[in-house]
Amino acid sequence: VVSSHKPVAENLTLINTCNPAASIFTGIPVIDLSDLSSSKTLLVEACQEFGFFKVINHGVSKELMIKLEDEATKFFNLPLNEKEKAASPNPLGYGNKRIGRNGDMGWVEYLLFSANTRLISPASLFFHESPENFRCLVNEYISAVRGMVCQVLELIADGLKIRQRDVFSRLLRDDESDSLFRVNHYPPCPELGEALDGEKLVGFGEHTDPQIMSALRSDTSGLEISLKDGTWVLIPSDPFSILINIGDSLQVMTNGRFRSVKHRVLADNGRSRMSMIYFAAPPLGEKIIPVRSLMEEGEESWYKEFTWGDYKNCAFNSRLGDNRLRPYEKTAQQ
Repeated sequence: VVSSHKPVAENLTLINTCNPAASIFTGIPVIDLSDLSSSKTLLVEACQEFGFFKVINHGVSKELMIKLEDEATKFFNLPLNEKEKAASPNPLGYGNKRIGRNGDMGWVEYLLFSANTRLISPASLFFHESPENFRCLVNEYISAVRGMVCQVLELIADGLKIRQRDVFSRLLRDDESDSLFRVNHYPPCPELGEALDGEKLVGFGEHTDPQIMSALRSDTSGLEISLKDGTWVLIPSDPFSILINIGDSLQVMTNGRFRSVKHRVLADNGRSRMSMIYFAAPPLGEKIIPVRSLMEEGEESWYKEFTWGDYKNCAFNSRLGDNRLRPYEKTAQQ
């Protein structure tokens, strides 16, 4: 992806820098979804040990990925004033460097949509020269990735020996699912290379995702993940696999058996980067509680009961790097 337009440079001093990860991580679990016999066990192991994994043979068309990315690139190449016609994120729409509403900044511009295809309004895409084509591609991609994530969640339920195998996936298929779809563009910043003295601009600061699960497709490297011991590692680029990470909600629903993973994205001095992320979320009114059939005899929930709407509001009213689950942890577990 080559993009010639960069986000405006005001408030640049508010964007963090950091030293890039020391090493490329070669131990990422790879799950082949064409091999259902072994994938359910491997998925549970990956979720317990790492909180993230890569899926291959996932059924999402390479051609669809490329077409959607090409259309997104056309948009991000537009002049800033035209991109801003897409409306400022409230929270959906076009955003430039401001992440959320609490002062977090990053070297990033983005488009954020509801992943509920009934809610992708024509007005939200009027900025595009061929809005119907773009909307069709967005809907097709969301549908394909949601189906894949539902399959992964059902295999995980099988691996956990949960009798109701759609205990997680049904929340994404619900007509009121609050899932989101986001396209991030990290422009190059070559003029800042010397000034940064070996450090990198933070494109998107460290955080965990509040939803159930996130599915990311990215064309170049730049994603870093924090391992259990706190070491940051670089995830190698693989443009046609999909990287999946556990979100805070699934951590609660498994009562801590799975842990959400902290991650961040660094910008590149010399080249742009684009990523497309599906955030799998339940309906706003859904209670986020541990799955009863997963609990052992005498086991108590580590968390106070809350709805996804409660937690979403908490996330929007916090800083990106905050531990958003902490207020919901029961005292005995703190």
